[in-house]
Amino acid sequence: MIGLLPRPRVFVDEPGLNEADSLVDIHAGAFVRGWSAEDLAALVAGPNVFVLAVRRVSVFGVRRLVGFVTIRIAADEAEVLTIAINRASRGKGFGRLLMEEAMRRLYRESVSACFLEVDSGNEPAVGLYRTLGFVEVGKRKEYYNNAASADGSALVMRLQLR
Repeated sequence: MIGLLPRPRVFVDEPGLNEADSLVDIHAGAFVRGWSAEDLAALVAGPNVFVLAVRRVSVFGVRRLVGFVTIRIAADEAEVLTIAINRASRGKGFGRLLMEEAMRRLYRESVSACFLEVDSGNEPAVGLYRTLGFVEVGKRKEYYNNAASADGSALVMRLQLR
């Protein structure tokens, strides 16, 4: 009888400075207008910004960065600046893991509310944010170029943490 291989492990941590190129590649695969390594480095060097990465560890011990979220805190509010999952790993719960860990961290930091903008036509992302408790508080028409929505609208969503 052949034994079953163990399932790959998944965990969330902070990416290292040496992983900027991987973050940029993931972001470029998720958005029409990607960030350069310099853009990302400048953003992360800013005050009150943090990045969380989700990694998959294969049954052979190989660690692979599959996505990340970048968040900025201002006073007692936060904004999700971006969240990106590599194309091959979408739909597997990695975005949820990132967002849940980010929300835990924001709660520990005494942040009262978190905001984000999402393409109104990106149904998987909108659905995820709604199941996490985000509610629509506004809409920006023609915000995105090459958007999934017909009019390029961005939904502004808010999560009350406290």
